[in-house]
Amino acid sequence: MNDEQPNGNPWVKSLLVWGGIFLALLMVVSMFGPRNDAAGSIRYSDFRTKVAEGSVSEVQISEDRIVGKYKNGDTFSTVPIPNDTSLPQLLQENDVNYAGKAPEEPNLLLYILVQALPFMLILAIAFFALRQVQKGGGSGAMGFGKSKAKLLTERQGRVTFDDVAGIDEAREELEEIVEFLKDPGRFSKLGGQIPKGALLVGSPGTGKTLLARAIAGEAGVPFFTISGSDFVEMFVGVGASRVRDMFEQAKKNSPCIVFIDEIDAVGRHRGHGLGNSNDEREQTLNQLLVEMDGFEANEGIIIIAATNRPDVLDPALLRPGRFDRQVVVPVPDIDGREKILGVHMKKVPLAPDVNPRVIARGTPGFSGADLANLVNEAALLAARRNKRLVAMQEFEDAKDKVMMGTERRSMVMTDDEKKMTAYHEAGHALVSINEPASDPIHKATIIPRGRALGMVMRLPERDNYSYHRDKMHANLAVSMGGRVAEELIFGHEKVSSGAASDIHYATDLARNMVTKWGMSDKLGPLQYEDQYEGYLGMGGAQRTMMSDETNKLIDSEIRALVDGAHDKAKAILKKDEEKLHLLANALLEYETLSGDDIKELLDTGKLDRPDEPTGPASAAPVRGSAIPKAGKRFSGGGTAPQGA
Repeated sequence: MNDEQPNGNPWVKSLLVWGGIFLALLMVVSMFGPRNDAAGSIRYSDFRTKVAEGSVSEVQISEDRIVGKYKNGDTFSTVPIPNDTSLPQLLQENDVNYAGKAPEEPNLLLYILVQALPFMLILAIAFFALRQVQKGGGSGAMGFGKSKAKLLTERQGRVTFDDVAGIDEAREELEEIVEFLKDPGRFSKLGGQIPKGALLVGSPGTGKTLLARAIAGEAGVPFFTISGSDFVEMFVGVGASRVRDMFEQAKKNSPCIVFIDEIDAVGRHRGHGLGNSNDEREQTLNQLLVEMDGFEANEGIIIIAATNRPDVLDPALLRPGRFDRQVVVPVPDIDGREKILGVHMKKVPLAPDVNPRVIARGTPGFSGADLANLVNEAALLAARRNKRLVAMQEFEDAKDKVMMGTERRSMVMTDDEKKMTAYHEAGHALVSINEPASDPIHKATIIPRGRALGMVMRLPERDNYSYHRDKMHANLAVSMGGRVAEELIFGHEKVSSGAASDIHYATDLARNMVTKWGMSDKLGPLQYEDQYEGYLGMGGAQRTMMSDETNKLIDSEIRALVDGAHDKAKAILKKDEEKLHLLANALLEYETLSGDDIKELLDTGKLDRPDEPTGPASAAPVRGSAIPKAGKRFSGGGTAPQGA
């Protein structure tokens, strides 16, 4: 953890330390390496020649060196030859003053210091290296057990509850934690204890992390953040060590908040899986359980965790005393979406025609992250079009891009492919209009987006939290409308693969109606399929009643629902075949029709639009249509296989 701020520039500090080590090494080498001769050093033979020539005035002789002076005042030195008994006679014959030099007595303290210097240097280098590794927060061999949690401060961007919108109930549940951190005595005097932990549960992008940061910003306390995957390593025991280190650092900064994102990475059910990685994860989880609520109390430390998989968490982690509260952070409703759009639109220059309420109504199921992306895409589109303000048109285009994908204007289709796409989408639209329980049509298009050649997008008039049987049967019929239109107009042998996503949607919906929602009269209100999580997190659905008779009956009921929807769509389109031709020709002419356009066309038989059509039905190559995000907000839409 970053529990202290470094003083000065760490690069300069490291450079100075390593520079000092380098100088110390040079000193050792110079002391114990071979000694270089001093300036003025001459060979012994040259020394005797100089003496014989009478150039030398005086010398001092020691065991290992002769130092002397020339008559002109210059000095010299040389190394004598051992046992040269003729040198004194040579010096006397040439009138050279000479004297012996006694050996110096060694300094015992200096001798010991010189001898110990290499060992002291090695120890200093080792100490410095280990200290740097341990300060690395787990980056080196000695730092595996250090926590990777980061301490966020106000300088890194303070977030408050004003920045959080659309999740009022979740915010109200967590405001009590903020009040306790600000005024603990208010609760303790009545014997109340603050929850030790709060688990934020919600779909991705709903604002769990943002809500946790808002709590820290409002309370004004240290905020440590770490991901669940940061605990687990390949070595057993490392994760548990990191948990201990994280709580030790949190105690030093108490009161504080520790936020663990994606806690399901370390908090899954114990006893599942195989191998050492599972042992490491379970040891980490055990240490986390002990630190959160064990023999030693951690006063002033509030754990906030986030996950979108609460079903896989260990029950011991969810009990009161650890995570006392489970706060659901839902996908916002229409009022919440309007508030979230208001928060993100503050950063964007808006045109007067922008209405957040209309945008919120047209984005059911969008999370906070989706809405932030929508506003950003609208701003990018306005910049691309060289506009100074972001208008409603940019928001509509951005919504289409986010919901249906980017237009594939470069995709070229033949006249026959374009005609089949138009009838396919007209079939979806016409069945939807004739089904009272179906959602209103928002837009029909044959402009290619993603892998789809065309689509009919329907938007509910209000947020739906459950679906009724009549609405499910209506959706089944609408999903079959495209394939039925192809069969009626082009014949059985000419149907295309464009209904692949429709068939998948219808089959999946019918299977859920029969096996999960009890909407089969023959099978009754029983659950015949259940979701499971397999090895390495790969799961699926399995049937819980495995008799052959039951499986056959389930399959026959699913087939009956889909066939019934096919027959209903066929009856509607046969009855209104003229309207089918009218709607398909309008799509060929204009490529995109709004819900109001379709209603006007079917009521009056003509369409009065101020804009010019894109071209006659027989005009050259066409572009296809868009694909929605699978199963997210709409059904219908003819998708083409890759490369089609």
